[in-house]
Amino acid sequence: MRHRQAIALAAVALVGLTGCDGPDPNNLETYYDDPVPTSSTAPPAPAPQTSEVPMSPAKATPAAPDLGGLAQRALLSDADVAEEGVQPASGEASGCLTGPASAGSRTATWHYPSGSVLSHRVVAYPDRTAAGVVADADCAGRTVSVPAQAGVERQRAWCEGKTCTVLLAKGRLVSALTVSASTETRAVDAAKRLLPAMTAKLTAQP
Repeated sequence: MRHRQAIALAAVALVGLTGCDGPDPNNLETYYDDPVPTSSTAPPAPAPQTSEVPMSPAKATPAAPDLGGLAQRALLSDADVAEEGVQPASGEASGCLTGPASAGSRTATWHYPSGSVLSHRVVAYPDRTAAGVVADADCAGRTVSVPAQAGVERQRAWCEGKTCTVLLAKGRLVSALTVSASTETRAVDAAKRLLPAMTAKLTAQP
């Protein structure tokens, strides 16, 4: 009897030892083998490096010149002709460089007590040089001599009857002074007296 019990205990112990050698079905770490990867995934390619090309600042468009303002600043004022004893009057310039008023022209007219007329007109040319305009001017009458003015690029003078005109040029400005008097001599003399003021206004402009 005791011999049978010993054999049975030995068998149970053997079974227990055999069960310890195998994987524990309740232990997930030992029961399942690590999965074998079926394919390898390549790491994502780095994004291409781009360099921004600096944009050059747009060149500022130069502002259009104020032709009217330029002409106005070169125009004789009442104070400039006060010593002539004239009074402001309406009307357009006569003589050389006449024509309709434009955005780039200014005109002033005065009357002498004797009835003589003094006119001053300044024209700013956007696409021509003033010296070229004066050189091409074709005024009626005969050429007369007046004192040369420093700082001007071109000057010419004409008299037709009792009306005399002087043209001065600088840059894009043409300054035209016209005097209609009782005699040609008086007209020329008045023009000569006003030439310094006329020149100073013209040469002060850029």
